[in-house]
Amino acid sequence: MKKSVKKWTALLLAVLLTVSLSACGSGEGEETTAAAETAAGSEETTAAAEEAGSETAEAGEGKVLRVAMECSYAPYNWTQPTDENGAVPISDSSDYANGYDVMMAKHIAQTLGYELEIVKLDWDSLVPAVQSGTVDCVIAGQSITSERMQMVDFTDPYYYATIITLVNSDSEYASAASVADLAGATCTSQLNTIWYTVCLPQIPEADILPAQESAPAMLVALDSGRCDLVVTDMPTGMAACIAYPNFKLLDFAGTDGDFEVSDEEINIGISLQKGNTELKDAINSVLAEMTPDDFTAMMDEAISIQPLSN
Repeated sequence: MKKSVKKWTALLLAVLLTVSLSACGSGEGEETTAAAETAAGSEETTAAAEEAGSETAEAGEGKVLRVAMECSYAPYNWTQPTDENGAVPISDSSDYANGYDVMMAKHIAQTLGYELEIVKLDWDSLVPAVQSGTVDCVIAGQSITSERMQMVDFTDPYYYATIITLVNSDSEYASAASVADLAGATCTSQLNTIWYTVCLPQIPEADILPAQESAPAMLVALDSGRCDLVVTDMPTGMAACIAYPNFKLLDFAGTDGDFEVSDEEINIGISLQKGNTELKDAINSVLAEMTPDDFTAMMDEAISIQPLSN
């Protein structure tokens, strides 16, 4: 009888032990499975985060600000063969662009998180390029005139330019102290500018030659003696006097004998396609953080590094 009891007791203990081990084994399996599921979930979360981050990066990529300018209008913009002094590659060209307009374009693009692309166009092609959407904006020393504002929108001014006159230092007009003193002069300026359409007609009895296609052509006309004077803005005049030491700059600003121009005609702005308020507001937000002194300092730097200044 005792053997039978012992036998059944041993058998019962064996069964209990098996159940207990099974229970322990089941718990470990669940914990392992839970851990695996947690790890898998973590990997999925990480993958999702990485994917989201990748999508954000991709969304940021490809944001390009296409800016048009002549690349031949120092100190606002010019062409050079290397990237010296922070010059930017010109689209579809082996050359680089630099100058005040390029510096401003770089500042705007960097602040807004855009890549910058400089597009070189002749002066008469700038407005049509903006209108067609071929470029995002034009930064090229354009005055904010009512006529242009009928075709494109403008940002707030990114420079304030006074009007000056250039003559040869040995000219009979070299001592002129007013617009009236320029009477009878043979003169010209750049095509489609207020210098040509607004200022030159104010010179009494002026012999106005056909407008020149570009600022360099205008300066060559003066240097070659084909005209007595040209009218332009202060930065262009300052840069020209470095490139052409024989030039003399006449500044009538602040006198009764100055050219009569409106603020809109001497305020320089960035033109954009009509209705592009998003880009206009973004650029204006950058310009709002700058002062006229900032503009002047940037222009002085551009004048100091222009190719013919050294």
